[in-house]
Amino acid sequence: MDFDEKRLGTLHPIYTRFAQSTGVTTDSRRCPAGSMFIALRGETFDGNAYAARALEAGCACAVIDNPAYLPHGDSRYVLVGNCLQTLQQLARHHRRTLRTPIVGITGTNGKTTTKELTAAVLSKRYCLHYTQGNLNNAIGVPLTLLGLRAEHRLAIVEMGASHPGDIRELVEIAEPDYGLITNVGRAHLQGFGSFEGVIRTKGELFDYLREKGGATVFVHDDSPYLKDLAHDLEQVRYGTAPGLYVSGQATGRSPFLALQWQAEGDTEAHAVQTRLIGDYNLPNALAAIAVGRYFGVPDDAICQALAGYTPRNHRSQLVQTADNTLIVDAYNANPTSMAAAIDNFARMEAGGKMLILGDMRELGPDSPALHQEVVDRLEKYGFEDVVLVGSEFAATRRRYPCYADVDALIAALHEHRPTGRTILIKGSNGVHLDRAAEALNR
Repeated sequence: MDFDEKRLGTLHPIYTRFAQSTGVTTDSRRCPAGSMFIALRGETFDGNAYAARALEAGCACAVIDNPAYLPHGDSRYVLVGNCLQTLQQLARHHRRTLRTPIVGITGTNGKTTTKELTAAVLSKRYCLHYTQGNLNNAIGVPLTLLGLRAEHRLAIVEMGASHPGDIRELVEIAEPDYGLITNVGRAHLQGFGSFEGVIRTKGELFDYLREKGGATVFVHDDSPYLKDLAHDLEQVRYGTAPGLYVSGQATGRSPFLALQWQAEGDTEAHAVQTRLIGDYNLPNALAAIAVGRYFGVPDDAICQALAGYTPRNHRSQLVQTADNTLIVDAYNANPTSMAAAIDNFARMEAGGKMLILGDMRELGPDSPALHQEVVDRLEKYGFEDVVLVGSEFAATRRRYPCYADVDALIAALHEHRPTGRTILIKGSNGVHLDRAAEALNR
């Protein structure tokens, strides 16, 4: 990202206005009094057209990049060359001004859960700022940074990617001091081009820290890919092998993850019962433990934070309805996370198992083969009660029923409503299986 001294000179007046504001908004429907509106453009909208509405709704000033929307003599408007670049430059300048230590988190799966768990742990000791929801892209990361305040002692910034170079762009805005890559898996292959492209892109976080020098990274020791990416960096390692900075194992087979963990050099292990569904969340929990211990959070407080965290936003949520137990993991899906969810469901001690699985999006030319792998995995486990949704699953060789979309599925569920089942619901967000979960909960 271009951020030279000339641009910095033009940024100072805007930063002064930001410092006097109550925060930044890019949505004219959400305009806190005294905030700064930045007019972003998209494929189907132009934020410049909503600047006047934002000011009427309570914003103190509006940053625009289209002079056609600049009223003569109205000092509440600031005209810039490109609003998105201004947002990003403003965020990096703010980050540099406060100099808050930042932990950057990325990965194919589990980055949001790891971020939430780590935030729960670090909040036991620090005034913490961290990414809300999944604001992890070229807009979300700057908005997260602009939420930093002087009282924050530490920050966590989640970074997502769907194309090569995405993480590099984000680290150059956030300038993290520490890095954690949860894992690398087969996702967004249409954008990355290959699994190797995924690895290279996620590794851009470690590449940046390597260039920065003196940075520490948190490494899942069970992953040979991550160990290779971090081979010459200062590492804090966690995983299932004994003798690591943090070692742990999943215990039990209830729907919720139970684990034991032990820090390097300790003679006693800690037991934690979480509200996370699935032992595939073990690395996410161990990552949070490792980060927490590194930053001096007491062991008891770490355990309390993990035990108290409740998943939300359709990410491995357990929903008890009048008729069934739902495991709702409908926010996202890719071959790696789908395989982990199915494997865990097969191991889970529960009666009346049923699976409702939706298409995995953005897999490119490999999509047919990868969806067939899911069907083959279901058949390997001998699952009988399976419902599939979407055109990709419809094209597989299968013995399970498949519905064209979630509306067709919901109609079928109304006609033949399952009862007494434990139902795994998983698919890409665009399939909208969350609506199926809602229909089963009425």
